[in-house]
Amino acid sequence: MNPFTMLPEGCISEIILFTTPVDTIRSSVISRGFKVAAEPDVVWDKFLPSDHQNIVSRSVSPILFDNKKDLYFRLSESPILLDEGKMSFWLDKTNGKKCYLLSARQLTISFSDTELFWEHTFDADSRFPEVALLNNVDLLDIRGKIGTRKLSSRTNYAAYLVFKVSERYHGLESTNAMVRFVNQENEDEAEERATIVILAARTPKYLKGKLPEKRTDGWLEVEIGKFYNGDQVMIMGMLKQDCWILGLFMLKLVL
Repeated sequence: MNPFTMLPEGCISEIILFTTPVDTIRSSVISRGFKVAAEPDVVWDKFLPSDHQNIVSRSVSPILFDNKKDLYFRLSESPILLDEGKMSFWLDKTNGKKCYLLSARQLTISFSDTELFWEHTFDADSRFPEVALLNNVDLLDIRGKIGTRKLSSRTNYAAYLVFKVSERYHGLESTNAMVRFVNQENEDEAEERATIVILAARTPKYLKGKLPEKRTDGWLEVEIGKFYNGDQVMIMGMLKQDCWILGLFMLKLVL
């Protein structure tokens, strides 16, 4: 006899609170007792971020859900746009940790207000209303900034540049990339440990650095750094010369 069948539903729910969402789903499949105990909002409220109500209230479109379990799967299966479409948010399905994708409008880009160098345009493959198209520039300086208190605590993250290379691409083949904590180190210190990332459409053999990977949505992503979050304010930066590129920044979990 399964000893868990002898336990009251409330007791099983308390046990589930010490597991993860993926463990809860697995247990629900193999045990009717766990399935019933895993349904209450108190269980899924624990798996949702403590500030999930605030996050949902910032959504561009209404978020419809019947209960907290429904909301969890809504946020983990389909990213939502926040803050007038300037940021995308979703939960990691396995553990409920928070992930963000910053739009081009949420970044600080050198010369982005000069049409000769940059223009904001539409791309059918993008979840955002606008993307940034780099036409020509001598100094490429893209920075994304976020307070780590917005992220899940005690969690390892990685920062990525999400981009496309246009048909008119030429110029920049690789660049320095970094993640730094504003109140812990200055830019010079961060640049000393910068990562070289490859942005070229076709990578010459002589180039050394992190290669981008193709995403299911057709964009490319390349890791620019990893960090363990705390109470600091973090800034991500990319520096160098000229190319044709569409850019975004993404923060997601290191699994």
